[in-house]
Amino acid sequence: MATPVQKITLSPSRDIPFNKLLLSQSNVRRVKAGVSVEELADDIARRGLLQGLSVRAVVDQAGVETGMFEIPAGGRRYRALELLVKQKRLAKTAPVPCIVRESGIAEEDSLAENVQRAPLHPLDQFRAFLALREKGQSEEEIAAAFFVSVNVVKQRLKLASVSPALLDVYVDDGMTLDQLMAFTVSGDHERQEQVFDRLKASYDKQPYVIRRMLTEGAVRASDKRVQFIGLDAYVAAGGKVLRDLFQGDDGGWLQDVPLIDQMVADKLKADAEAIAAQGWKWIEVAPDFAYGHAFGLRQLRGEAMPLSAEEEASRDALQTEFDRLSEEYQDASELPNEVDERLSELETLIEGFDNRPAVFDAAEIARAGAFVSIGADGQLRVERGYVRPEDELPAEPGSEPDADGDDERAMAASYEGDDAVATAEPDAEPEEDEGLSPISDRLMTELTSHRTLGLRNALGERPDVAFVAALHVLTLKTFYHYGSDSCLELDLKSVSFGTQAPGLNDSASAEEIRARHEGWSKALPKESADLWDALQEWDGDSQAGLFAHIVSLSVNAVYEPWNRRPRAATHADRLAQSVDLDMAAAGWKPTVDNFLGRVTKAGILQAVSQAKGQRAADRIEHLKKGDMAAEAETLLADTGWLPEPLRTADRGASNVEPTVSNESVEADEQSTAIGGETAMVEDEPLAEDEIADAAPHAVAAE
Repeated sequence: MATPVQKITLSPSRDIPFNKLLLSQSNVRRVKAGVSVEELADDIARRGLLQGLSVRAVVDQAGVETGMFEIPAGGRRYRALELLVKQKRLAKTAPVPCIVRESGIAEEDSLAENVQRAPLHPLDQFRAFLALREKGQSEEEIAAAFFVSVNVVKQRLKLASVSPALLDVYVDDGMTLDQLMAFTVSGDHERQEQVFDRLKASYDKQPYVIRRMLTEGAVRASDKRVQFIGLDAYVAAGGKVLRDLFQGDDGGWLQDVPLIDQMVADKLKADAEAIAAQGWKWIEVAPDFAYGHAFGLRQLRGEAMPLSAEEEASRDALQTEFDRLSEEYQDASELPNEVDERLSELETLIEGFDNRPAVFDAAEIARAGAFVSIGADGQLRVERGYVRPEDELPAEPGSEPDADGDDERAMAASYEGDDAVATAEPDAEPEEDEGLSPISDRLMTELTSHRTLGLRNALGERPDVAFVAALHVLTLKTFYHYGSDSCLELDLKSVSFGTQAPGLNDSASAEEIRARHEGWSKALPKESADLWDALQEWDGDSQAGLFAHIVSLSVNAVYEPWNRRPRAATHADRLAQSVDLDMAAAGWKPTVDNFLGRVTKAGILQAVSQAKGQRAADRIEHLKKGDMAAEAETLLADTGWLPEPLRTADRGASNVEPTVSNESVEADEQSTAIGGETAMVEDEPLAEDEIADAAPHAVAAE
């Protein structure tokens, strides 16, 4: 005989005046969590009480009901109602829906209500927000209704818009919330599903891997081309932008690369036409030029436009205000925002007065040209006043020597030690005659030979004059291309780079060198004939600064396999130590383009293990080379790690020498090495450009 099922009886519900309720000491909730009481009160005022309170009758010592009811479960709702009463938004006697419990333990009721409550699945919340949005509510209205920020609503809506197939995977715990967030970078459901399929075969399913896969081929908003055309203009032209609402994305990723290229070309063309209207003979236009593109060209020396009286007064006023604010806040640990902004604004305005464009002679403009490109900061870069050799004016008879510095007087004497020896048969002495006649070439050679020795001896005893003389000739050859204006046979070679490294022209070092060169150029006199007097008037610090800049241009520590100079490479190492060179601080970071994509997988893993440890290297070991290089770029981004050829000895962790012996270094002379490390053979063959790059970097070129 079957046992009958016992029927249960639910506790009755009734409305109880608020002033008859009190909070029970049996309520297990002690720690504040979740929505605040204030927010809950506002929500009750907006929507009413969605869930009644669980109460028990309060009895006296004799067990007789007192007419009061205690609340073991629902304390936060009671506190919210109490706040509404205090705010006079709810009457003290307002009826409150309650469930009256007559049996059981109060603590059990309180615990059960909180433990048995099932939290809302995040996806249900996402879809609920989306349903409200589809019913016409704005993001601001939804945010106000649920007491969250507008950005939170945008994030939830973005999550709800992921491919339904991926949302189903998320519901079944097939991916984490962080992974789902990563998929929101792209709104293309088909693309999301393709990346998910690729991810199934991958060992590494980190969110950053998903983001990288979804943004392959896109251009970052921080790219100088995007800065040049403007993100708003790109969007107005119909371009699409991928955004990440859950992490900083530097403005996002631009998908339409052909549109970017076309807009850059159009804007550069328009800017170049305005510059060509100034009368330049030629204009070269490109988004970027290789470093040293103006090598071998003479640059005209324009004159800065003088300031008018009004402009001079404006500049003085700006400088006075800048000096006053700087002095007033010089001891402040942190500048107020408005002061910091004003100082930056003043610096920009003063710089505008000081860096006015140079004015060139019309005749010089007619035989010179300009390079128009995009600077590293995304601004238009115009390099004016370059003269090609074929456009130089022909030398007039009896004029100064040519720009190469060859002595056209041809003294026809060579020197060995301190003795001058004629190398060509001099002309015969002229016959005597009663009148005055020009000195013969032979006699002129002999006399000037004596004078040359006298100058050598005297100059050797005057280091101060010798320094100015050397600075004079080097400045002539660097800024004027007229080395023959000096009698010193000193030469300065500044080699160009046969192989252009990625980003070389936009590197921090290139920008600083360019700015320093332009600064010295403006400080020098326009005519080379005035240079000697100008240099003698300069103070020692100015002379030394110019000398250091010019000498720096002659540095050549470039490795070339056909021109090995091991002693020069050793000197480059010592020079790097002397100037405390830190290539990481100078802005170099390992990327797929400049290093990681051009070495073997073993080289990539070694770099990661040196910078992040062996566990980090093991995490990416299974990846294909392209993916491995991309992940390594992310891992190494802020570590300061440098490949061996860029390291300076004794510079700390970022310059730790690789664990190879001297014998292995010698062996590397006979083997293929990557970044100073012996390359390991792998399944994937190197491309031709990788083979060219897979050579020892331990020596420099001419």
